[in-house]
Amino acid sequence: MKSVLFAAALAFAGTGAIAAPEKYSLDASHSQIVFTYNHVGFSTTYGMFSGFAGEIMFDQEDPAASSVSVEMPVKSMITGWQARLGHFMSSDFFDAADDEMVSFTSTTIEVTGENTAMITGDLMLNGMTKSVVLDAKMNKSGPNPVMGGKEWAGFDATATVLRSDFGLGLYAPGISDEVEIMISIEAAKAE
Repeated sequence: MKSVLFAAALAFAGTGAIAAPEKYSLDASHSQIVFTYNHVGFSTTYGMFSGFAGEIMFDQEDPAASSVSVEMPVKSMITGWQARLGHFMSSDFFDAADDEMVSFTSTTIEVTGENTAMITGDLMLNGMTKSVVLDAKMNKSGPNPVMGGKEWAGFDATATVLRSDFGLGLYAPGISDEVEIMISIEAAKAE
């Protein structure tokens, strides 16, 4: 998830010299994380997190010095089927408390192109922390006409994680251990 800040830095790099990092806050209403996994070879099952919080600090002159952090309650997961959500929240998987969070905090950003980067960070899930790499792309930055012209930025990112790395490997490999993650976020420049 956290892929977002490097892109913002790139977007603004050509617009003027601002030495200090600038803060952008995630727009919870237009940000989501979708995850997919294979169910015994018969289907691809989808889930989502939405309404999460986070911020991007980016340095226009040195995008690689930027950072991103995001967090969301485990129980904000959406599966589309209440019984599946109940199973995910049971002791078979998360056994999640109401205040248990999933978080991502970037540790390094490698700029790979004009609007792309690899963002490495610590993903904390189910009480375990592992390094994850996000393949990130900045979609657009600039004034948002729907939000009164306020500076806005949008990003997409993808990653693959092994659920067994986070103590969530029940039924693997029949139900795929690999979980594909797709992130799409918007962020507003803090005032």
